[in-house]
Amino acid sequence: MGDLIQGIKNYFEKANCDKAVIGLSGGIDSALSLKLTAEALGNKNVFAILMPEKGVTKKSSVDDAIKLCKELKVKRKIIEISKFLKPYKRLRWRSETAIANTKARIRANILYAYANTKKALVVGTSNKTELLLGYGTKHGDIAADIFALGSLYKTEVFALAKKMKLPEEIVNKTPSAELYRGQTDEAELGASYAQLDKMLKLIENKQIKKIKNQKLYEKILERIKNNKHKSKTPKIIK
Repeated sequence: MGDLIQGIKNYFEKANCDKAVIGLSGGIDSALSLKLTAEALGNKNVFAILMPEKGVTKKSSVDDAIKLCKELKVKRKIIEISKFLKPYKRLRWRSETAIANTKARIRANILYAYANTKKALVVGTSNKTELLLGYGTKHGDIAADIFALGSLYKTEVFALAKKMKLPEEIVNKTPSAELYRGQTDEAELGASYAQLDKMLKLIENKQIKKIKNQKLYEKILERIKNNKHKSKTPKIIK
């Protein structure tokens, strides 16, 4: 915990910046990112933007996010994104995936509009599990200046959130980006975060012989391969 807080503080000092903005969803990743950043920079230097979508984002998610801001004494703004999404829904070339990704990119645009105006940096909320699997939207929720949780697996996020005494309703919530009704992370990923993290650690430590679930292993490798482009800068053709 101390290393993360100091790391955030050091990054902002080197960037000659003392203000941060975070997209707060009411989920555990953004909540913990907000808590750590407020500890590092002071609550007066952190701004939270809640970006719900009408008919998709649960009221409880917004309520939890507002409650956390009040507890941490962090200023906030609610910007409902449906009005920004309407023009994209009129495009001829659209799909459920395209619309879902557009929502994440609209949120990123709002965060950077604030950051550019207020001379702030965007703190991303992706964790190590998501980054390794490429579970995020390119130029969307993966767009950030710094990832406060980028070195923590999802199971470690849960553990640290409990240690830092984040509200139980946030810690115990089923992980979901709420990009569409009924969406959950684990259903999309095809395994629990506990299973995914165990497998990813074995892969990272090159302990392949200890892997017993071959089907899940192959599925994870395929996802990593297909999403590798998300963690790289665009290819420059010479």
